[in-house]
Amino acid sequence: MVEAFNNIYKNKKVVITGETGFKGSWLASWLLELGAEVYGFSKGLPSGPCLFNLLELRDQISHQKGDINTLDEVERLINDVRPDFLFHLAAQAIVKDSYENPINTFNTNVMGTINVMEALRKSQTSCVGIFVTSDKCYHNDEMDRPFKEEDPLGGKDPYSASKGAAEVVIRSYYYSFFQEGPVKIGTGRAGNVIGGGDWAANRIVPDCIRAWAENEKVVLRRPDAIRPWQHVLEPLSGYLTLGQRIFESSIVNGQSFNFGPDPELRHSVGNLVEKMSIEWDPNDSNNELLKIEPEGKFDESQYLRLDSSKANKLLDWNPVLSFDETVSMTVNWYKRFYQNQESAKDLCQADIKRYTAKLIES
Repeated sequence: MVEAFNNIYKNKKVVITGETGFKGSWLASWLLELGAEVYGFSKGLPSGPCLFNLLELRDQISHQKGDINTLDEVERLINDVRPDFLFHLAAQAIVKDSYENPINTFNTNVMGTINVMEALRKSQTSCVGIFVTSDKCYHNDEMDRPFKEEDPLGGKDPYSASKGAAEVVIRSYYYSFFQEGPVKIGTGRAGNVIGGGDWAANRIVPDCIRAWAENEKVVLRRPDAIRPWQHVLEPLSGYLTLGQRIFESSIVNGQSFNFGPDPELRHSVGNLVEKMSIEWDPNDSNNELLKIEPEGKFDESQYLRLDSSKANKLLDWNPVLSFDETVSMTVNWYKRFYQNQESAKDLCQADIKRYTAKLIES
């Protein structure tokens, strides 16, 4: 396990903001496997059930309850821990919720990010900070082409705009404060991640699992929308690789990277859910688990694909799971959790072990 990432994280102090979330919980588990000393900072639990609780992470890491929108609390965290690495995942991550509460979305995703950078700037601790934004940070002209890191940032909905704005302010802090000195930073752009243990509202995989567990149909409002689906461990491996590369060399300091599947492999919402339904119930050949309804009232992009060639060239990073493997790992996690009553901790550790073996071999 520890051969991955050149043992960089072993015995290092690593802060994760938003570690109670879906991606944060998986990242905390992986870092523990890598031998890191993990510190978490989050406002509360995002869902019920919650993967953070099921993994019993509160007993394995140093968990601090706090608000990313309160600078004093973030400064106290950084000054107390003085981390070697920081992964900033705390965010308002749901497009629909950004329409219902845009102010909270912008405060959390923009000002929360500024608070973390400001705390790092003031502390002058030697730290690599990886800031996780989104594949939706780009100005989407619906031309159905993979986005590259140099493409214009933007967003029609508050969530996407907040992530584009976060990228702008991160870049500003890099040029103003972090080109030289003890703090080094990078950003990771990814999204549409799936995997076991996600129970968030208004996300397609949790919505499917909740419905099918109750023998109900799933409602698809935009079945033709194209998304860069990937297992949660894929972008996390990208963030960890980026942290490793910045730690080892300043060459990629301050840069942003896409982490996504092969953009030529086009999979829609409908493709994903149909594949999931077959994995969940192999007898569902007639798609009895699906239902198509008119599109929702809020605006979302139709086409979204990422070009990750920069990560391949500069970080030697590539996805290692096929679409079929991604869907199979995800659905089987839930089936074993619900039907076999297997523990979330065992399931996550097995997936991390399997993924890491493929990562080392690739």
